Amino acid sequence: MIQRQELPLLLTGFMATLSGVGLARFAYTALMPQMVHAGWFSGEQVAYLGAANLLGYLIGALAAAPWAERMGALRVLVICWVAVALSFAGCSLPLPMAVFFVWRLISGIAGAALMVLGPSVAMAAAEPSRRATLGPLMFCGIGVGALLAATLVPMFARSSLSAVWWALTALCVLALWSGRRAARQIQLHAPVAAAPAVAAAVPAAPLWSLAVVLVLLAYTCDAFGFVPHTVFWVDYLDRELQLGAAYASTQWAFFGLGAIAGPLCAAYCATRWGWWGTTAGAYAIKALAIGLPLVWAGFAGHALSGFLVGALSPGMAAITSGYLMQLIGAGQHKKMWGYATAAFALLQASSGYLMAFIYASTGSYRQLFVLGCAALVLGTLLVVFSRSKPVLALHG
Repeated sequence: MIQRQELPLLLTGFMATLSGVGLARFAYTALMPQMVHAGWFSGEQVAYLGAANLLGYLIGALAAAPWAERMGALRVLVICWVAVALSFAGCSLPLPMAVFFVWRLISGIAGAALMVLGPSVAMAAAEPSRRATLGPLMFCGIGVGALLAATLVPMFARSSLSAVWWALTALCVLALWSGRRAARQIQLHAPVAAAPAVAAAVPAAPLWSLAVVLVLLAYTCDAFGFVPHTVFWVDYLDRELQLGAAYASTQWAFFGLGAIAGPLCAAYCATRWGWWGTTAGAYAIKALAIGLPLVWAGFAGHALSGFLVGALSPGMAAITSGYLMQLIGAGQHKKMWGYATAAFALLQASSGYLMAFIYASTGSYRQLFVLGCAALVLGTLLVVFSRSKPVLALHG
């Protein structure tokens, strides 16, 4: 049960993830085929514009913490909420590709900063005993954003493509208003965190070990492998398989439902099967889910694939983060998670451009799902081999 005084914490994190990834990134996935149908851009161009957001995410993930130190986290959050709203408004007219590229880049930068800072600010102000409850709920904003996009895009596309962009802009402004109010309440009434008395007595595990390196490499495999679903899925269903915009939007809604359920299931699975078992199982299931459309092309196969990849998009971050904390301890986790986030963003951006190039060269998305599935299979093997207690500690 969420207590009344915790609502500002929940709203800050929820609105940050909703705007930062649920809308700034995943709404564009639903819009890609509509832009081609409307004649604004070709299929190759919308693929590269999708990759522009991933490049911005890399920049924002690296810059978020320094910006917060210089300007204050609240100010950065408000600037980024405004930037996401402006990026949607800026794309509401059929302008040259270079203009769209800049706006999609800005949305990626601002979205990453919201994802890094929003939940972080909220969790820091929460009581330690309540973080396990509030954290997953904050990340549900990603799925809610994807679900809203799946609903709004086909609804407003009947009028015009510009109407879709303006509807999403209005949604971003609403997130800005409620998120800013909630974040200001946190700033005014943030509780003082208790000093960790026990942590100092526990010797820190080595920061770099063979197991940690294997888990980090697995996480970069996930960054590479889930790009086909999170960037190209709707366009693949609508235009390549010629299943129509309504079908593709419905399937994107299954992805959104999965993204809502994923963070909620992560904590339960970890307590049931342990961090290693949960992480290995998650990577294996995601590998199967990414490859599923290649062998099961019906409605149920697409829905199951989208739902599982959706669940294991925000869910994988929570699971991998928890496993790393088990390997190195809470004291060094923040530093290591920063490395992991940067590596993830780098591989995600690289994958986006590589896959856009492959699509432009071949005219088909099928090879991308093969590559994504292979990357997650490799990630699964890396996690499996990370189970043994490391004998060798790497110098760090």
